[in-house]
Amino acid sequence: MRATLNIPDELLSKVQEITKEKSKTKAIVTAMEEFVRQKKINELIELRGKIDIDYDWEKEEELEMKHQEERLRVFEKDE
Repeated sequence: MRATLNIPDELLSKVQEITKEKSKTKAIVTAMEEFVRQKKINELIELRGKIDIDYDWEKEEELEMKHQEERLRVFEKDE
């Protein structure tokens, strides 16, 4: 998307320096992507302690193995 923006030269230079991008467009896109990434990380961090996840991976693995064995038996019957 094309946009006309008034960005202070000093700020744009800092962004290019930090992102190590030579193109102004690439520097701005990189900075915006990083900003969004950081916001998402902060949102996840804010959820810390608010979500109770009781996940028993061993039980899940056991169920998956059982279902796999059943699928194999069904497949062998069809042959």
